[in-house]
Amino acid sequence: MSAKILVVDDSTADRLMIEKMLNQYDVLTACDGIEAMQQIDENEEIQLVILDLNMPRMNGFEVLAALKSDERYKRVRTIILTNYEELENEIKGLELGAVDYIRKPISLDALKVRVNIHLELLRSQLMAEQRLAEQRTMFNTIFNQAPIGISISYGSDSSDKIGNLDSQINSTFEKIVGRTNEELTKLGWANITHPDDLEKDLEYYRKLKSGEIEGYSMEKRYLKPDGSIVWVEMTVAALVLSDGRQKSQIALIQDITKRKAAEAALVESERSKSVLLSHIPGMAYRCNYDREWTMQYVSAGCFELTGYTPESLINNRDLSFNDLIAPEYRAFLWDVWKERLAKREPVKQEYEIVTADGTRKWVLEMGEGIFDERGRVEALEGIVIDISSRKKFENDLRYRSEHDSLTGLYNRHYLESILESEASKRAIGKRAIVSINLSPVQSLTTTYGFHYTQDLVKKIADMLTQFCNDKQILFNTYENRFAFYIRGYEDRNELAEFSELITRTLEPILTAERIGAGMGVIEIDEKNERDVDGLLKKLLITSEKAIDIYDRDIGVCFYNEEIEKQMIREQEITLELAKISTEQEDHGLFLQYQPI
Repeated sequence: MSAKILVVDDSTADRLMIEKMLNQYDVLTACDGIEAMQQIDENEEIQLVILDLNMPRMNGFEVLAALKSDERYKRVRTIILTNYEELENEIKGLELGAVDYIRKPISLDALKVRVNIHLELLRSQLMAEQRLAEQRTMFNTIFNQAPIGISISYGSDSSDKIGNLDSQINSTFEKIVGRTNEELTKLGWANITHPDDLEKDLEYYRKLKSGEIEGYSMEKRYLKPDGSIVWVEMTVAALVLSDGRQKSQIALIQDITKRKAAEAALVESERSKSVLLSHIPGMAYRCNYDREWTMQYVSAGCFELTGYTPESLINNRDLSFNDLIAPEYRAFLWDVWKERLAKREPVKQEYEIVTADGTRKWVLEMGEGIFDERGRVEALEGIVIDISSRKKFENDLRYRSEHDSLTGLYNRHYLESILESEASKRAIGKRAIVSINLSPVQSLTTTYGFHYTQDLVKKIADMLTQFCNDKQILFNTYENRFAFYIRGYEDRNELAEFSELITRTLEPILTAERIGAGMGVIEIDEKNERDVDGLLKKLLITSEKAIDIYDRDIGVCFYNEEIEKQMIREQEITLELAKISTEQEDHGLFLQYQPI
C-alpha cells in the first residue's frame, strides 16, 4: 500500500504542482491549517505532511503546535515549505516539531528524495517499535509462564534486603517460597534463607557483587511462613543491561523439595544405591519379562523422564511402560530383548518414548536379565537415560554437514556423496548437472554491503527451488554457486530447455542489479562418473566460460574439451604475465612476428 501524504498550502497552483510531483503516492490536499487538521483527524493513515507556513485562518506554526501537543499525532512527520531568507521561520518550525524544510521554488528531485527519506525513516521506526513490542510480549510471556522461579534485581549493593532493590519476581517464585512480592521486598532474601545455608549463600553473593565470579549455583533452603522449608536449586548470575544500570542480577530457582525427600529416604533404606540413582539423568528399574514390561521398581527419575510418577508405573497401576514406548518400537524392542536374553547378553538399545504431555524423547536403555537357578528369567534390571539432547545434536550435525547454512539447500558435500553412490547405476537413466554461477554478484558487496548480497543470493535460491522435484535436486555447491542434479532426462534438448527456463526466471532480478551469470551444463557418462572432483571442476570451468562470453547477460555453455583447453591456456598465459610483471621470469612468454 502506497504512503498517504497531506499537502497543505493556500496556493492552489503549488498544491497541484506538489501533488503531480508525488503522483506515485496517495496525496491529500488542504488549503489551510483548519482543513489540514480535519484531514489528519479523518485519515489516520497520513504519514507525512508537507506544510506551508504562511496561510490564512490557521498558519503553519499553529498546525505544528497542534500536532506537537497531541499524542495522537506523534507518528506524523512534517516537512515545512519556506522561502529563501526565512531562516528564523525554518528554525522556529524545526523547534515546533518539523523534521525537515524545503525552500521555494520547489525542486522536484529534492522533494522526492526528502519524501522518500522520511517515509523510509518512518517505516524503520514502525518496524523497530513492532519488534520491541514483540520482544516485550515474548519476555513477559516467558517470565510469567516459566515453570521455574525467576527474580531480576536492578542496581543495588544490598546483600540482605530485596527491599532496597528494583526487582521483578514471577508468580512461580512466589509460589515456591510461599510469599508475595511485597513480603519478599519487606523481608529480604537473607531473612527467609535457612541459617545453615546463609553463610555460603552470602559468600557467593559477595564474590558476585565484587566481580570475582560471574555467577553461582547452589542448593539451599527457604523458610516458608508456616515454618516449613522448601529446598530449591538456585542459579544466580550477573546481568549487564543496556540501560546502564549496575550490579543487576538474575536468580533462577527450582523446587527440589520432593527430590530431596526422595534422596533422604534412599540414603536411609538403600544407601548403596543412593549415589548411583542421584546421578542418573533418567530412571532405574526392575521389571517382569512380559509384553507390558510390568514394573516392580522405578526410581524417582521416572517423573522427570516420562512425566509420570513411579507409582503410576509400578504393577501397571495407571499405565505400563510398554504404553510409554513409541508404537513403532514396541515389537522391535521385544525382539531385541528376546535375542539378547537367549544368549544371556546385556541389552543396549536406543528408542523413543512418548511422555505424559505427548512429547517424544529419545532414550538409551541399558539392562540385563536376572536368571534364577533353573536359568529362567526372573526379572529385568537396568536404566533408561534421556538422550534427546544428544540425538538433537547428532541430527543438527548431520543437517549442517549436508546443508548450506544461508539457503538451507543441500551443499557440495552432499552432492558429492550422491554422485559417488549413484556412479554406475544405470537404472537411474541419463544424468547431468546444471550449474548456475553467480560470482558476479560479489561485485555488489562493495557497493551495498555483505548482507545485501547475502539477501540477494537467498532470494535467488528461493526462486530456484520452484524447479525442484524427484528428478531435479538443487544444491548450493559454493558461495554464490548453485547446481541442479538432473536424473532421467530424455536428451540434450531437454537440458537446453531447462537452462533456458532458469535463464528467464533469473533474468529480471539480475538485470535489475546490472550483473550477469554463467550456466554450465555437463552430462555424466561412464568416462567421468567416478571422478567426482574432476566432474565438478569441469562444471565450474564451463560456467566461468559462460560468464566471460556473455558478460552482463546469463550465458549457457555445454561442456566440451575445447572449453577446458581454452580456460587452462588462458590461466597459463595469465600466470606467465604475472611472473613477468614481478620480474620473477622473463623467458616464459615469446612474441613472434609473422610477415604479412
